[in-house]
Amino acid sequence: MKKLILLFLIIYSCADKAEKQDSEHKKVKLDFTTVFEKSDGLETATYQETIKYYKDLANSYPEISIQDIGETDSGKPLHIVTLNMNGSGDNFETLRQNNRILLINNGIHPGESDGIDATMMLFRDLVQGKIEAPKNTIVVTIPIYNVGGSLNRNATTRTNQNGPKAYGFRGNARNYDLNRDFIKADTKNAKAFTQIFHLVQPDVFIDNHVSNGADYQYTLTHLFTQHNKLGGQLGKFIHTEIMPSLEQKLEAKSWDITPYVNVFNRTPDSGFTQFLDTPRYSTGYTSLFNTLGMMVETHMLKPYKQRVEGTYELMKSMIEITEEQGDKITKLRKAQTKIWSAGDNYPLTWAVDTTLTSTLKFKGYEGEMIPSEFTGAKRLKYDRSKPFTKDVVYQNYFKATDSIRIPKAYIIPQGWHNIMDLLKLNNVTYTQFKNDTTLTVESYKIGSYETRKSPYEGHYAHFKTNINTAVEKVTFKKGDYLISTNQKAMRYLLETLEPSATDSFFNWNFFDTILQQKEGFSPYVWEDKAEQLLKNNPKLQIEYNVKISYDEDFANNWYAQLDWLHKQSKHYEKAHLQYPVYRIK
Repeated sequence: MKKLILLFLIIYSCADKAEKQDSEHKKVKLDFTTVFEKSDGLETATYQETIKYYKDLANSYPEISIQDIGETDSGKPLHIVTLNMNGSGDNFETLRQNNRILLINNGIHPGESDGIDATMMLFRDLVQGKIEAPKNTIVVTIPIYNVGGSLNRNATTRTNQNGPKAYGFRGNARNYDLNRDFIKADTKNAKAFTQIFHLVQPDVFIDNHVSNGADYQYTLTHLFTQHNKLGGQLGKFIHTEIMPSLEQKLEAKSWDITPYVNVFNRTPDSGFTQFLDTPRYSTGYTSLFNTLGMMVETHMLKPYKQRVEGTYELMKSMIEITEEQGDKITKLRKAQTKIWSAGDNYPLTWAVDTTLTSTLKFKGYEGEMIPSEFTGAKRLKYDRSKPFTKDVVYQNYFKATDSIRIPKAYIIPQGWHNIMDLLKLNNVTYTQFKNDTTLTVESYKIGSYETRKSPYEGHYAHFKTNINTAVEKVTFKKGDYLISTNQKAMRYLLETLEPSATDSFFNWNFFDTILQQKEGFSPYVWEDKAEQLLKNNPKLQIEYNVKISYDEDFANNWYAQLDWLHKQSKHYEKAHLQYPVYRIK
């Protein structure tokens, strides 16, 4: 019996060894040539091919891992792939202690697929030693962010684009443009990205795109987060060191690059402005947490092979910069958390500073407005036989047009759970009142606002929002939320909770129920009471008479008169236009 058992163990051991050897043999034989390379730069990988590629890489190389996090509107998960050349896994809490982390986002607009293919080759070449790998930089990628759009594959919707043969669609599974959804997070994709972002906590962020717009000689353009808006020494650093370093590295590799050409239906030689990335956009969102962000915008009319190769070289250069400047990046990001505190003024809205400009040695093509044979109107026509290099004015300085004083804390009643869900998702720290509590707070009434006439990303968004501030005592309920601004998420709180901020939750319609008056009056009842109100309040009678005398529309509108008086009375509901987020000085 013992001999039989021993024989079984020997056979099992040999079989197991043979299976392992066969497995290792299969790993060696895996072909990591991408779809892009096999097609000689004419095609891009599908969603399924992309994920399989990374899974095969992870199974073959211990330096690479892949995991799925969260769910997208398509029903499929988001993946992150981590390249850690130390082979010590993907515990980001541990990794960030001695490394910098660079996060690459691909396929936010899946028709703009350059980054999808370039990153697949980049990860392969780094792990296989074909290019020098970083020692202290962890590289993470979301292979395809807009999964639903990637699955909606076609060959026609990118009207302006020169390849690839087939690609995904810009809208996601619910037809959202995901690069307008970062702050409002209407989609599961955006919520999953938020999870990933706060798990990874990247020092540097790259979002790969393809441009629309003007024609010019460059394959590559960059769109760094606006440096004045980023602020402090970190803003100066991205403007005066990171951006020039990237341009120099690419020039040394014979890849010209220029800032994103922000023009439409005109030639850029008359000058253009830097794109202002508010928090709805990826780099506008990531900058709220002091991440150095940039978008890559390759030129739509350049051959696909050329665009992908350029994106590859740009990402490779940004890894080099992150590696070289790692200690400084860490120091500046840490210092950035201390440049604003309670009582300071924080800029909320921005405009171009026309007193400061830069000059670009811009490589473009001559263009002119000529009569259209089709419409009869003037149309723009570029002449690629007439390239030029000339000085072009670039307006890349912005100034604040509105600011607020940073409070010590915000208070949000627990009924606004939709707001709290997003704050919790963004790692906002808070406490809850253990008992009903009366406090003296700053209170906002919405004074005026305008609303878009057309739908935009699932909303009729507000803008030009103005508020009236009062100081009053308010009683808060047990369970209401007290949120200190002294935390990592300070900028996120200010940009979402201050109604006049461009991408505030108010402007994105999260508080629209306060804009509708719930209680009203019947004129035949209220008119008698209004008359008595004026008799008992001489001061109000004077205000009423003055308004009648100078406001002709008011004087000729009996209902407006009754409504105005109702709003001055004790009967007018306090909830109407009352912003339900309060500030503690």
